[in-house]
Amino acid sequence: MVMPMPPPPQSSPSSPLAPLQSATFRMLWSTWLVANICMWMNDVAAAWLMTTLTTSPILVALVQTASTAPVFLLGLPSGALADILDRRRFLIVTQFWMAANAVLLCAALLAGVMTAPLLLVLTFANGIGLAMRWPVFAAIVPELVPRSQLPAALALNGVSMNASRIIGPLVAGALIASVGTHWVFVLNAVMSIAAGFVIMRWRREHVPSPLGREKLGSAIRVGVQFVRQSARMRAVLVRISLFFLHATALLALLPLVARGLHGGDAGTFTLLLASMGVGAIAVAMYLPRLRQAMTRDTLVLRATLVQAGATAVMAVAPNVYVAVPAMILGGAAWLAAANSLSVSAQLALPDWVRARGMSIFQMAIMGATALGAAIWGQVATWTSVHISLGAAAVTGAIAMSLAQRYSVDLSIEEDLSPSHVFKAPVADITPDAGHVVVTISYRIEPARAVEFDAVMQESKRSRLRQGALQWQLHRDIGDASHYTEYIVDESWTEHLRRFDRVTASDVALRERKLAFHTGEGPPEVRRWIVAR
Repeated sequence: MVMPMPPPPQSSPSSPLAPLQSATFRMLWSTWLVANICMWMNDVAAAWLMTTLTTSPILVALVQTASTAPVFLLGLPSGALADILDRRRFLIVTQFWMAANAVLLCAALLAGVMTAPLLLVLTFANGIGLAMRWPVFAAIVPELVPRSQLPAALALNGVSMNASRIIGPLVAGALIASVGTHWVFVLNAVMSIAAGFVIMRWRREHVPSPLGREKLGSAIRVGVQFVRQSARMRAVLVRISLFFLHATALLALLPLVARGLHGGDAGTFTLLLASMGVGAIAVAMYLPRLRQAMTRDTLVLRATLVQAGATAVMAVAPNVYVAVPAMILGGAAWLAAANSLSVSAQLALPDWVRARGMSIFQMAIMGATALGAAIWGQVATWTSVHISLGAAAVTGAIAMSLAQRYSVDLSIEEDLSPSHVFKAPVADITPDAGHVVVTISYRIEPARAVEFDAVMQESKRSRLRQGALQWQLHRDIGDASHYTEYIVDESWTEHLRRFDRVTASDVALRERKLAFHTGEGPPEVRRWIVAR
């Protein structure tokens, strides 16, 4: 018999704990916490296990590569699948994929057949589960809470990640030291299976599109195209890439920093990592006040400056008494910046493309982290750890300041709520008969040509974000007042999908375009099928 859960304490909508009032969010967030703890336990245990299977440094290093490489290889496909499939079932499948992988790893270890190559294969398979799971969970969160609680919900996800970063390695380390590595994998398998069954309790009604599922290749193309044509998403990706490119210097060089402190050892390294996690968890409780006090742009810049300052302090810290407070501040700034940019990304994405956009966001983080670690590691090799950290702090602060100045203002938000103002056309056409060409003829005053062209460039970005293959604006050589908007869709089905993707901003844009039209009737719209 399942005992009813007591109601959570009431809190205001702006409270950092407000999303936990939702039973569904509370259940999935708890599952996410357990899943992240399993991830860190698995990574720590796999790295340690490899050192017992081989003395080859390259094989030991490849454990980390095998764990993160799937994010780059499968980031876009997993995001596309999360958008076109039932998200509940997809999340369940990814969780049980990881549970099955944990069981296989545990069985191989207990049977005594584990080898270094097999460990790499199973670690890579676990990474596939991680790569597939993250985009769908990121897309689900906005479904679970009101828009006003989205920043708090994402902050709680950051708390989950940082808490698991502390709990996972500590549990794994304690088990390895007391009863052996294999018991870490046993516990990981049990917890992963349990998390899968908890997710199955979630009831979500999947409403399939009457147009059927998108093709995977087309879904990937549209996802990339949306991000390319969204000025706000481009701004977010620039900022998150710059932040992690420089901030990762501290984490990448932290083992060397810990060793260089007075009396530094493995325990010092663990203490510094835990301090960073504590700072991240603590600031999550104050993020609502910070968001009320300043814009997201300002919060990102100030958090970057604080993180750069913490990195600079770590470059010269003589002992843990100086290093620990710096790491706490660095962790707090890290979460504040990452959370603010994650919220900006979520608000820049409509639901139909959310998982694809967030997968690209995650790929930007991973790519910047990998590149930053390589760059600052090489700088430290050429000079010293202290100089490398100092350079990362200075260049990170400068780069973000320039990005804030020359990039689009993140506080300007489009209304991405769905609109059904435009009715889809009806035609007796085979769905995949061929490319569809749409032409829209306008009559405008030649004196307003420059203004009209500027608005039509917005129309270009809107059409391509919706999934159009091609867009052009044609001007009649013999009639300066005659313009034709030319749009190409992949098929009749994909043409109809664009009507489902029209937002309130698109409707407002249409009114601005019509304001230029001087013809007696509305602009003439014609549709053509390209003969194969």
